[in-house]
Amino acid sequence: MEAPSYLSEFHPSSRLLMGAGPSNFDPRVLEAMAAPMLGHLDPDFLRVMDDVRAMLREVFLTQNMLTLPVSGTGTAGMEAAVVNVVEPGDTIVVAANGYFCERLADIAQRAGAIVHQVVQPYGQPVDPDALRAEIKRHDKVKAVAMVHAETSTGVLTPIPEIAEMAHEAGALLIVDAVTSLGGMELRVDDWGIDVCYSGTQKCLACPPGLAPITMSDRAMDIMENRKTPVQSFYLDLSKLRKYWQQRAYHHTAPIIMIYALREALRLLLQEGLEARWTRHALNAEAMRVGLEAMGLKLFAKEGYRLPSLVAAVVPDGVDDAAGRKLLLQRHDTEISGGLGEQSGKLWRIGLMGHNSTPRNVLFVLSALEDVLLTQGYEVPVGASLAAAQRVLRDGYQAAG
Repeated sequence: MEAPSYLSEFHPSSRLLMGAGPSNFDPRVLEAMAAPMLGHLDPDFLRVMDDVRAMLREVFLTQNMLTLPVSGTGTAGMEAAVVNVVEPGDTIVVAANGYFCERLADIAQRAGAIVHQVVQPYGQPVDPDALRAEIKRHDKVKAVAMVHAETSTGVLTPIPEIAEMAHEAGALLIVDAVTSLGGMELRVDDWGIDVCYSGTQKCLACPPGLAPITMSDRAMDIMENRKTPVQSFYLDLSKLRKYWQQRAYHHTAPIIMIYALREALRLLLQEGLEARWTRHALNAEAMRVGLEAMGLKLFAKEGYRLPSLVAAVVPDGVDDAAGRKLLLQRHDTEISGGLGEQSGKLWRIGLMGHNSTPRNVLFVLSALEDVLLTQGYEVPVGASLAAAQRVLRDGYQAAG
């Protein structure tokens, strides 16, 4: 009798993950995950926890004492950010210009909040004037929530002006930084962000499974003086804080993942935050110029495009799913399709963390030329590579 397939060893293919996440990570992060297992209250592991909290404060650019990784992916961070400060009946205004902004609104509604969305078309940044007008329509707004880097569209929404209007109304500012932390400028304290969360699998260049989050003293006061318990025991930051700061048991932490995060943060800080931001910006510009030279249109509005993810419109006559399948089969490379109303219409190319390199930019452009030519789309062969190389060369010269 033949043995079931699940009894055989599993050896996944080696893929270049250039989609919206997860992304590939430095081999040193994988090596860190091979370290011996420790207990979640072992003195050696407690030192690792302290290192992670200190490095996260450096990466978030904050002095917030409540800064830690939640056990779970970015969506766990999103839920933790909302449910800890929002109570049933509270009013929250969500700046909605993409799929993940809509998820923020959904989570707030599930928490019992009265949610008002200021909706912008996909591909556009949030309109500050429309957001300000919506905030003024309500007597007491508990929080304003926004996505800094909208992963579904490649759109950047600037934070400082929105933070100012939220605070003028006496509201907290909640920011989704899942696709921005570690890949572009983000200044939690200087910009007045009250609650900010991210995920490990993108610009932090770590496996998925943790959601870094930071909370200001103002937000902590609101959390500690709420009238109702946090609806989630697992994501209750008042309890998680006691584990991370006071060593009181809450749940068994994902020890190996925290090893990985420590190494990923160490590598990031060794490179330097601003150097990391510059690297992402240069490679994204090379990718954008290359795609346009190929004849593709960029989706996000000019001036509001992410350095960590480039969204291109799938040309007429080209099959989105078939193109991505061909990339995987011929080039062992993954990119992402569109989400929500843009499903089947976009190719989303991630340039995050360890994967944001000139080599990957040029490789993906070459592979996309092959995919488009195979589907009968006329491409000026080599033009994308030449255009991208010019951007990269100019960037190197400017950096000295």
